[in-house]
Amino acid sequence: MVKKKNVNLSTLLSEIAVNGMQEKKGKDIVRLDLRELKSSVSDYFIICHADSATHVKAIADSVEDEIYKNTKTDPWQKEGQASGDWIVLDYFDVVVHIFKTDKREFYGIEDLWGDAQSTSYQSA
Repeated sequence: MVKKKNVNLSTLLSEIAVNGMQEKKGKDIVRLDLRELKSSVSDYFIICHADSATHVKAIADSVEDEIYKNTKTDPWQKEGQASGDWIVLDYFDVVVHIFKTDKREFYGIEDLWGDAQSTSYQSA
């Protein structure tokens, strides 16, 4: 269980999501901190990619399992499980994006939110 002092829920959820991605070897993990942006739709976007739809789904399952195990929180919304090209797990203040490599390059989500503070993480 992840325990942090003086950390708000959205920050905790973002850290747990990163851990879930690392557990399944998500590639190029990035956390975008959107809290200071005026047009922010959430506090954080957590982004990674994988080379296959099976790997994308495994990462999404890991993130969902880790967040539930640590906070008893389910995503408010889930999209993309059928195709596995881009799965989105929406936890209101934290939105998790797991892409197949080509889809991440095509959509360039980091570029769309280029003003956000970005933190990169290594796979475990």
